[in-house]
Amino acid sequence: MLSKINSAISSFIWGPPMLAIFLGTGLYLSVKSGFFQVFGVKQWVGETVVSAFRNRKNIKKSNDGSIPQLSALTSALAACLGTGNIIGVATAICSGGPGAVFWMCISAIIGMMTCCCENVLGIKYRTRDSSGNFKGGPMQYIERGLGMKGLAGTYAVFLTGASLGMGNMTQANSVAQGMSGFGIPPVITAVILCVLVTIAISGGLKRISTISEKLIPVLSAAFVLACFIIIGRNFENLIPCIKTIIKEAFTVKAVSGFGLAKAARYGISRGVFSNEAGLGSSAIIHAAADCKNAGEQGMWGILEVFIDTVFMCSVTAAAVLTSGVYQSKTHLNGAQLCSAVFESVFGKAGGYFLNACVCLFAFATLVAWSYYGKCGAEYLFGQKSGKIYNVIYILSAFAGSLIRLESVWSLSDTLNGLMAIPNIFALLLLGKEAVAEIKRTDAPKCIRDSYLSFRN
Repeated sequence: MLSKINSAISSFIWGPPMLAIFLGTGLYLSVKSGFFQVFGVKQWVGETVVSAFRNRKNIKKSNDGSIPQLSALTSALAACLGTGNIIGVATAICSGGPGAVFWMCISAIIGMMTCCCENVLGIKYRTRDSSGNFKGGPMQYIERGLGMKGLAGTYAVFLTGASLGMGNMTQANSVAQGMSGFGIPPVITAVILCVLVTIAISGGLKRISTISEKLIPVLSAAFVLACFIIIGRNFENLIPCIKTIIKEAFTVKAVSGFGLAKAARYGISRGVFSNEAGLGSSAIIHAAADCKNAGEQGMWGILEVFIDTVFMCSVTAAAVLTSGVYQSKTHLNGAQLCSAVFESVFGKAGGYFLNACVCLFAFATLVAWSYYGKCGAEYLFGQKSGKIYNVIYILSAFAGSLIRLESVWSLSDTLNGLMAIPNIFALLLLGKEAVAEIKRTDAPKCIRDSYLSFRN
C-alpha cells in the first residue's frame, strides 16, 4: 500500500503537471528579468568564468565564514553532476528518443533564471550561525522573506530525508557497484567510503568545497575529453544527429514511437532532475559564497545550470548519438548503452574509464549533499544536531554500499521532488523581489539594460 502511495506521489512530482510548473516558474522569472540568461550572456560569462581567472578574489581563501565563489560553484556542481549526466542522459534518449536532448536544453535555459533567483534570495536572506558561518537557502528565504516558518520546516524535512536517500545511500550504492566492476567487494568499498566521507565532512563546508574544487574540474575535463574523442571518431554523424534531434523534438508521432510528447516529457524531466533548478538545494551552498551583492552571485547559478545540463549533458548525448551504438542496439538500457558507447572507441578500457567516472562523480555528490542535509537538520533541531547528523550520514553511506535500494530509490526520488513544492511557492511570491535585487543600481549595467530592452 505504501509503495503504491509513494509511486503515485512520485509520478505526480515528476509528471507533466509538475514539470509544467517548473518550466512556468522559470519562464515567469525569465520574463521578469528580461531573459537575462540569454541577452546578458556576455555579462554573466565575464562576471563568472573570466573573473575566476582574472581576479584572485574568486579563488583566495576567506576567513569570514564564507567560501570563494569558484568553490561554491564547484561544490554545487559536485552535488548535481553525476550519474544523471552520464547514465541519465542515455536513459532519457532510450525513453524519449533523440528529441529529448532538445527539450532537455530548453528546460535548462529556462531553469537558468530559476537557479539565479534562488541564489539571489539565498544571499539576501542569509544569516550567520553561532560559529559565524553563513547559512542560507530556501529555509531562510521562506522563513524570513515570507514569514512562514512552518513551510520552511517542511522544506527542511524533505531536504534532510532526500540527503540521506538520494544524496547518500543511492550514491554510495553506485560507488559500490562501480568498484565491484574492478573486483573490489562491496564491504571493502563500504569501509573505505566511510573513512573518506568522514575525513571530508568533518572539515565542514570549507573542506567539502576544497575537495570539490580539486576533483570536479579534473574529472569533468577527463570525461568531456573522452566524449570529444568519441564524437571526433564519428564526426561524419554529427550533423545528421543534430538534424534528428531537432526533427524528433517536434514530430507529433515519429516512426520510432517517440515523437514530441515523449521527447518533451523525458527531456524536460531529465533537465530538471539533472541541474536541480527549482529544488533550491544549490542555493544553500551559494549562500555561503564571498560576493559583493546578491545579483552577482545569481550569475554563478546561471553558469552552474549551463555547465551541468546545456554543456555536460549535451556532450554526453552527442557522444551517444554519433557513436551509432544507439541506432544499432536499441534493446540496451541507459547504463548498458553508455558502456557500449565508450567501449566502441576505447575497447574494454572505455568501460573501466566510464565506471571510474561514475564512481568519482557519485562520491563527489555524496560529499556535497552531506552539507545540504546537515543544514536541514540544524534548521530543525539546532546547530548541535549537526554532529549527530554527520554520524547518521556516515552510517547511511555504509548501509547504502551493501543493501538493495529499490524502495530507497523510489522514496528518495519522491522526497527530492517534494522539496520543489515549498521552494517554487516561495520563488513565485518572492520572484519580483529577486528580480528587483538583480536590477539594483549597483548591479551590473547589462542586467538592467537587458531588462529594459526586453520590456521596451
